[in-house]
Amino acid sequence: MSTKAEGLLMTTEQLFTAASMGVLAPWLLLAFAPVRRQPIILAARASAAILAALYTALMVTRWINGGEGADFTSLTGLSAAFAQPEIMLVGWVHYLAFDLWVGAWEADVAPKWGVPHWALLPCLALTFLFGPIGLLLFLGVGLAFRQGRRT
Repeated sequence: MSTKAEGLLMTTEQLFTAASMGVLAPWLLLAFAPVRRQPIILAARASAAILAALYTALMVTRWINGGEGADFTSLTGLSAAFAQPEIMLVGWVHYLAFDLWVGAWEADVAPKWGVPHWALLPCLALTFLFGPIGLLLFLGVGLAFRQGRRT
């Protein structure tokens, strides 16, 4: 779809592609975090912050242009809202930003919790693909390794 996002220089489809592709490098870097953990985590967090700025710009643009048609008070209204490419893009960028931030947090706290990198990798993959499922797995893995260190 080539619908032009109001006030933006790129179409919603171009922004979707840019955001989706732009998030891949930080996720791949997190997979190699043991090499230079802190700079990689910082880069992933900076990427998440850039996505958060894009999200903010999309939301502000939407509000400035009236934001009509977005009813978030019911499932029917939400379905109708997400049928609009501009709102779907906003939602997608929201997920990309938060999932990447959570992945960076997982990579940051894993060594503090005694989670070896090999055990972190499936958590990162699931956080990338399914957000809360990866977070839940990481919390479980972290608990298991912390319990193991206490015994």
